[in-house]
Amino acid sequence: MRYTVILLAVALCAQDATKKKRTPRPPLPGVKDVQKPMDVVKPEAVFSVPGVPDWTTASKTAVWVSNKPKNSISKLDPKTNTVTATVAVGKAPCSGIAYGFNSLWVPNCGDKTVSRVDEKSEKVVATIPVGPANSEGGIAVSKDAVWMATNEAGDKVVRIDPKKNKVVAEIAVVPGSHTVDFGEGAVWVTQSKGKLLSRIDPKTNKVTDTIEVGPEPRFLTVGEGYIWTLNQGDGTVSKVDPKTKKVVATIVAGLPGGGGEISAGGGSVWITMFQIPITRIDAKTDKVTHQYAGPGGDAILYAHGAVWLCNLREQNVWRLDAAKLAP
Repeated sequence: MRYTVILLAVALCAQDATKKKRTPRPPLPGVKDVQKPMDVVKPEAVFSVPGVPDWTTASKTAVWVSNKPKNSISKLDPKTNTVTATVAVGKAPCSGIAYGFNSLWVPNCGDKTVSRVDEKSEKVVATIPVGPANSEGGIAVSKDAVWMATNEAGDKVVRIDPKKNKVVAEIAVVPGSHTVDFGEGAVWVTQSKGKLLSRIDPKTNKVTDTIEVGPEPRFLTVGEGYIWTLNQGDGTVSKVDPKTKKVVATIVAGLPGGGGEISAGGGSVWITMFQIPITRIDAKTDKVTHQYAGPGGDAILYAHGAVWLCNLREQNVWRLDAAKLAP
């Protein structure tokens, strides 16, 4: 009995030591003039997703969210506001999720694969043996391919043919590139260990331009006629004109540090990050108009006329009325 008590005491001391070693995140500066507390935000619906609901994407009729510790993705129905399906995928889904070709495309960090899930049957129909470059990245779909950064150095983007379910091309990019998106006729890749945005021509599979944006631009979104990068180094957002391939605005959002996500739609750019779960930028004026500070967040998506906020630590997803967030 005494021996058991001693072991328990040692274990508890070890836990305390681990807790003490964790350095709390410094408070984010944000944009104080437009901030409100998070508790004024009232969701239209709350979806319970036990585990770690994180990356999201939208299909024609639903929103899907990945769940790393559960090795699954879940389907959220915007009509009934219920979770209607949970599908087992590869090991430790991470680094984004995308929809295209009537399928969900899910990168898996645990077994370095991409799972293809047929939306109708809600089953994995193919497993592509290529892994994401980083757990914090992204995957994208164009009209005839799927794109993902790969390789430990983050210096390659693979092109997956959805007809063959295999990698058909590898494109060299600057090292430290982890996130991709598609829009405005091109594939866009951020160099999160640098400050470059690369443009890939999907017709030639070649990098045509590299554009200097803010420091450490990991997450990006294409929408409202522009490419937007969330720069983790200084907490700014770079707005890039896809026609001139130049930065046309640098927006101070006060959101430096790791994590977060960015999405465009409904005339706005939406950003989430721990401590400040919701930030809205007016896509025309390039001004931060609203910020909500408090618990929640870490993934955000504008889809089906609503804002979808993954509250990773709270194990749920909120569906929000965009008009109420920016009255």
